[in-house]
Amino acid sequence: MKRYIILLSGIGLFLFFPRSFAQTKVGGIVTDEKGAPVPFANVVFTGSTEGTITDESGRFYLQSNKTYTKITVAFLGYKTVTVPVKPRDLHLKIVLKPEAQTLGDVKLYVGKPKNKGNPAVKILKKIWARKHRNGTRVFDYYEAEKYEKIEFDLYNVTEKLKKSRLFKGLEFVFNYVDTSRITGKPFLPVFINEALYKIYGRNIPPRKYREDLLAQKASGVENNEFVNMYLKDLYLQYDVYKNFIHVFGKDFVSPLSKLGPLTYYYVLSDTAQYNGITSYNIIFYPRRRGDLAFKGDMWIADSLWSVQNISMHISGKANVNWIKDFYLEQDFQRINDTVFVLKRDHITSQLGIENMDKATDILVKRTSIYDNYVFNRPHPPEFYDEETDIYDKKIYTKSDTFWQKTRPEKLNRNEKGIYQMLDSLQKTPKFKRMTDLATILGSGYAYIKYFDYGPVFSTVGYNDVEGIRLRVGGRTYFETNDLYRAEAYTAYGFRDKRFKYGLKLSGVLNIKPRVFAQAGYRNDVEQIGVSLTSLEDDVLSRDFASSSVFATGDKSKLTHVRIFDANIAFEPRKNIELSGGFHYKNLVSAHPRFHLDYIDKNGRIRTQVRQPEWYVQFKSTPGRKTVGYGVKRYDVNTDYPILLLRYTRGFDHGASDAFTYSKIQFYYSQYINIGAVGVSFVQAEAGKTFGKIPLALLNVVPGNQSFFYVKQSFQLLNYYEFITDTYLSFKWMHNFEGRIFSKIPLINRTKWRELVFFNSVWGDISPGSVQINASGIPYQTPNPVYFEYGAGITNILKFLEFDAFWRGNYRHRGGQDFFVKMNFRLNF
Repeated sequence: MKRYIILLSGIGLFLFFPRSFAQTKVGGIVTDEKGAPVPFANVVFTGSTEGTITDESGRFYLQSNKTYTKITVAFLGYKTVTVPVKPRDLHLKIVLKPEAQTLGDVKLYVGKPKNKGNPAVKILKKIWARKHRNGTRVFDYYEAEKYEKIEFDLYNVTEKLKKSRLFKGLEFVFNYVDTSRITGKPFLPVFINEALYKIYGRNIPPRKYREDLLAQKASGVENNEFVNMYLKDLYLQYDVYKNFIHVFGKDFVSPLSKLGPLTYYYVLSDTAQYNGITSYNIIFYPRRRGDLAFKGDMWIADSLWSVQNISMHISGKANVNWIKDFYLEQDFQRINDTVFVLKRDHITSQLGIENMDKATDILVKRTSIYDNYVFNRPHPPEFYDEETDIYDKKIYTKSDTFWQKTRPEKLNRNEKGIYQMLDSLQKTPKFKRMTDLATILGSGYAYIKYFDYGPVFSTVGYNDVEGIRLRVGGRTYFETNDLYRAEAYTAYGFRDKRFKYGLKLSGVLNIKPRVFAQAGYRNDVEQIGVSLTSLEDDVLSRDFASSSVFATGDKSKLTHVRIFDANIAFEPRKNIELSGGFHYKNLVSAHPRFHLDYIDKNGRIRTQVRQPEWYVQFKSTPGRKTVGYGVKRYDVNTDYPILLLRYTRGFDHGASDAFTYSKIQFYYSQYINIGAVGVSFVQAEAGKTFGKIPLALLNVVPGNQSFFYVKQSFQLLNYYEFITDTYLSFKWMHNFEGRIFSKIPLINRTKWRELVFFNSVWGDISPGSVQINASGIPYQTPNPVYFEYGAGITNILKFLEFDAFWRGNYRHRGGQDFFVKMNFRLNF
C-alpha cells in the first residue's frame, strides 16, 4: 500500500468521463479570413445542445454517442456557419467571415463584448439575485446517496511510448487503449476507484456536514482505504455559485461570481430548449492572460435563473503548473417548481509539462452521481459529529454482485478491463521494480522485507565538527498501519572520528480514541536553537542546519547532544491532542571555538548541562486530514492551522549541572486564502521562562546562515545573535500567485509569481540568566523589536525561487544586512 501512496504522489491528477462508444467524432480549427485562429467560438452539433468552444488556438474536438451530419459554428462579430461532417471528421478547417452584429440596441464587439447593456450580464445579475434560493442550501436539512468513480489514465499514448524500453515486457497493457471524448487522443486506463457514500447536511446553525463511506472498490490495491483519502483531497466538491472555486490550492474566480464581469467576457450565444425548459446558452472566457479563470459555457433556465448545465476548462494561459487542462462539468436536476440540485459532476485533469503537446501525460477522471435526495428530515447536531470507521474491512470487501446492483451506471469495456489489467501488473516483476523505485524517490526509504532502509538522502552529510559524515539506519516495516515500530541509526564522522547513534520505539496503545507512546535516545552532533517552538517530539530528528555544506559565516556553533525522551499522546477528539513527556538532555559544545559554559550554584564554571524536565502540551489542528491509524499517519493536506500550548518544568534533582525553572510557550500558524489577492501564511510565537538558566536552555532566536530560505528561521540573523528567555514573534508571507506579473506584458508569459515577507521578533532576558553566563557569547536581545522584510520571485522554471531580504534595523553588526536566499517550491 505504501508503494501506491508514493506512486500516487508522483503521478498527479486527472479525470475523465467514460461514455459508450461515440458515433460522431469531429475536430479541427476555426480561423478568420486571414488565417488567424478564432478562440472561444461556439461549436455545436446542429439541432442539439451538445457542444464545445474552441481553445486559445482555435482548435476543437467534439464527439457524441448520437449520429449527426452537421455542426454549427458561431462567434460574435462573425457570420454563423453550418458545416456538413462525416461520422469521423477530425481535420476540419472552418473559416468565419466578419459581420457587424447587434443584439437589441447593444453593439457587440468582436471577441471583447462590453458589460454595459450586455444581455448575458443581465442574466448573470438575475442569477445572483436567486443564488441563495438554489441547491441544497434552500433546505434546513438534506440527505442523498453519492456514487463516485475515479480513474487514472496515461494520456496521449503514442507508438513511440508503446515501443519504449519502459514497457518492454508489459506490452499487454496497450490492449486497453481508448480515445478521449474531449480531445480525441488515445489514453490507457491504469487505475479505477469506486466508492458509495451517504451524505447528510444541516444548513441551520450550527451548520454541519457528514459523509459516510458505505463501500469502496479499487483496482490492484490492497488497503484501499488509504487510496480513498488521498483521492478525495485531490478534488473538492465544487460549488459554481460561490465567488471562488478552489482548484489545486488556488482560488479561481467562478463565472457566476459577482467579480465575474471584472474577470470574464460574457456572450449570449443561443436560446433553446434544454431538458424541456427554455434556456440561455452563455459563453465565458478570461479578460486577461494569466488570470486564474475558466473558459466555457453554461445553460441557464429562463425565469428560474438557475444553472442547468455548466462546463468549463482552466484557461491554457492561467498561472498554474503541471496542469495542462482541467475540465469541470456539472448537471443539475429540477426537484420542484423552482429549485435545482446537483445531479452529476464530472472532472478531468491533465497533468504534464506545458508546451509538450506530444508528451504522454497523466489523466485523473472523476464522475460523481447524486441520487435519492431527502429534504428536511432533521437530525440533532451531534449526529453530524459522529464518524464512521473508514478502516472497517467490510467496506472494502463488497461482492461484484453488490456493485452490479449499486452502480447507477454500468462500467464500460475499458473500466472493466482495468481491474483485470492491474491484477496482472501486480504479478509482473518489472512493475514491482518500478514501484520500488517510486517508493525510494517519494518516501526516502528502500523497502527490504519487513525493514525500511533510510532515509537514503541522509546517507552522506558534512559539518565543521564531523567533516564528511556517513549514516546508515532504518525502521521495521510490516504494513502501512504498523501499531508498533522500531527505528535506529548510526553515523560516523571522519573528522572527529566518533560514532553517533539513535534508537526509538513507538506504539499505538489504542486506536480510537488514539493513544500513542514513544521513547528513544540519541547521541549526536547538531545545531540547536534553530526554532523557537518544536512542533514534533521526535527524538531522532536532526535539523537541516546541522549540515554546513551550504552555509555562510561562523559554522562552529554545534552541540554534542545526548537526549532521552519518552512521551505519550491522547486524542480525545479529531485533531485535538493532549500529550506529556519526560526529557533528559546532556548538552556540551562540540567545537573548540564554541562554548556553552555557565556558573553553577557553587560558583564554579561548568561546560556541560545535564537537565531533566517534564512537559504537558495541548495541540489543535482543525481541518487536518490524515490517513492511517498506525504509528505513522500521513498528512493528506498541509494548509491546516496549528495551535500549540506547552508547559515545561525543569528540575535540578540536587545536582549542580541542572536547573529548576518553568517555561510556557505558545505557537499559532495558518494559511489564509484571500481570494483574488492570493494566499498568506502567518505565524505567531510567544514564550517565557521563569528561573535562571544557561545558554544551552535559553530560547535562541533562530538564525539562518545557509544559502536557502528556512521557514522557521529569521533569514538574516546569525546563529546565537539574539538570546532570550522571553519572546514574541510574528511572521508573514504572502504569495500573490502571479496576479501582478500577469498584467505586465512579456513577463506574464513566464508564469512567475510574486512573494513578500515580513518577520519580526521582540525578546528580553532576566538578569539572573545573564549573571551565570560564562560562554563568552554576549547576550543580546531583540529589544526594541528586530524586523526584516523581503520580496521574492517563485515558480522560476516551475520549482526555483529567489528571495531578497533586508534588515529593517540592527544593521552593520557584522551580520548580513542584505542577502538573496534560494528555495525550491513545487506548487500547482
